Formats: sequence, structure tokens, C-alpha cells
Amino acid sequence: MDRLRSVFADPGGVAHPLGIVGYGAATAPSIRTGTPALDIPLASALTEVWTTGRPVTTGSGGGITFGHDGDYAFCAGVVPPSPRYAPGVRDAYLRAFGALADLGYPYVFRMWNFVGRINAANADGLETYRDFCRGRAEAFESSPLPLDTLPAATGVGAHLPGIGFSLLARREPGHVAVENHRQVPAYRYPDRYGPRPPSFARASRLPGGPFLISGTASILGHRTVHAGELASQCRTTLDNLATLAPDLRSLQAVKVYVRHAADVEEIRRLCAPVFDGEVAYFTTDLCRSDLLVEIEGMAPATAPVKATETVC
Repeated sequence: MDRLRSVFADPGGVAHPLGIVGYGAATAPSIRTGTPALDIPLASALTEVWTTGRPVTTGSGGGITFGHDGDYAFCAGVVPPSPRYAPGVRDAYLRAFGALADLGYPYVFRMWNFVGRINAANADGLETYRDFCRGRAEAFESSPLPLDTLPAATGVGAHLPGIGFSLLARREPGHVAVENHRQVPAYRYPDRYGPRPPSFARASRLPGGPFLISGTASILGHRTVHAGELASQCRTTLDNLATLAPDLRSLQAVKVYVRHAADVEEIRRLCAPVFDGEVAYFTTDLCRSDLLVEIEGMAPATAPVKATETVC
């Protein structure tokens, strides 16, 4: 059974929480009741708890909070609102990477990024998400960590300016970066998507552990398909997920991000026959202004994979 798991629950009822992410309001990362915590402004009462079932050591410094158990580490931070995000993103990520290096967890395999005003223009007229991608790429290039294999990642909007992020890392190497043959790897996107391409893999498989799927949307090749067509975008997204993990009923920790509140019930209807476990729904902007829905999840170690793999 996979030790690393995510549950939507009251942290007080979870043994040995590794990290907590609340989705109701924006607060700085902190140690809360003995657990590293980050709050993201998505107007939801949901709380997500990561745990491995083992005792956790916690700490914080330089605006970064973390917890680790000897095998896994959770780390979180924020980037304050800014007219230009790339420098702040680079600096915040490097502080997080430095903390992980000092703790001895150099292998980052999963990241989440919640970007306020994600589709708006920065002070130079560059879309905020593209500004963010530039800072993230610069951080990876300067990182003390071995980031030659990119982690799985999610990058969606938040309801307030600023950026909140969290990540998971391992002490030992061996995780596998996974790509989807239906999609161009994000790190190879053409220049039309910004000065630096998004730095992430479509999924990460852990040795003897779960298979973590990045935020996935209605993209084939590198282009958005079915612009303005909610049901078609949702079905294409589900097809992309099924290419990575054919048994979608096995997915856990499923989070569905929907651009428009009026579309949530239709997305629920389309997803209900597909997923067996609990599914969390959020209303927020997405990384492209023509995307209407994005979905992520985690499959158990036994899940089959139909994709290209690169071992870290």
C-alpha cells in the first residue's frame, strides 16, 4: 500500500500529517498545530492533508515552511503581489530548493502553483502566467537540486494577487517523469506561449509508490482544442488523463478546476461516472484564457501507464 497519500479531511483526524493546504483564504505559510500549512484563496472550505503515516519533523525559515519524515518532504511558500513576478518567483523557489537541499531531500517530484490574476498582464504587458513560467525556469536553472527530470505540476489561478506554492520531494532518486504522447511536452512548447516554456512533466511515478498526474486540460499537441465548448473540453481532458492512467476509477485526490462557477454542475455531471473516489471542485482561472476545465489526480502504484518515461 502506498504510504504517501492525500486526503480531504480535518487535519486533527489524520495521523502524522506531512503538510496541510487549505483552500479558503490567503495566509502566509506557517507551522499550524505542529504541521506545515499553506492557505490558498479559492473560496472553498476544503482542507487537503498529505501524510505518510510516519512521524514528521517540521520547521520554517526565510518564508518557507516544511515537514519531512525521513523519506518524503513537503515544502510551501508564497510570492507577494508584484508588477513583475519572475524575480520573486525565482527567489522564492530558490529558497524552497535551498531548504530541501539542506534537509537532504533533493528529488522534487510534484509541485502546485496558485497564481493570482493568472491571465492578466504584468507591468510589461506579459501575461502573469508567462511571467511566472520565466521565473520558475530561472529557478530550476540556478537550483542546487538535481532538476534534470522535471516534476509533475499544476498551475492554476487564485482569487487574490500573489502566488502560493507547495511541493513534494524525496530523499532518494528513482522517480520517473512521464509524458503523454497526445501532447507536446510542456517544456518544449514553442515561443508563442511565452519567453520560457512551462517547466513540468505530465506526471511522476514514484518507485513502489503512487503515480501523480499533473493538472491536465483540453490540449492536443501544444494547442487548446474545443475552445468555448465545455463538454468537449472536459471529454478531451478525461481522454488525456486516461492516456496516462487508463483506469480513471482508481484515481485518488482528484481536484477539478473550473473557470466559470456556472459550469461546475455540468462538469460534475460529466465526471460523476468516471471517478469513484471523492472529487474536489474549485472555481478559478486557468493557465490559458481559452481553457475551461483542468483536472489532476493520483493513482496507486499498481496503475498501468501508457506513456514515455524518463528516470531521474
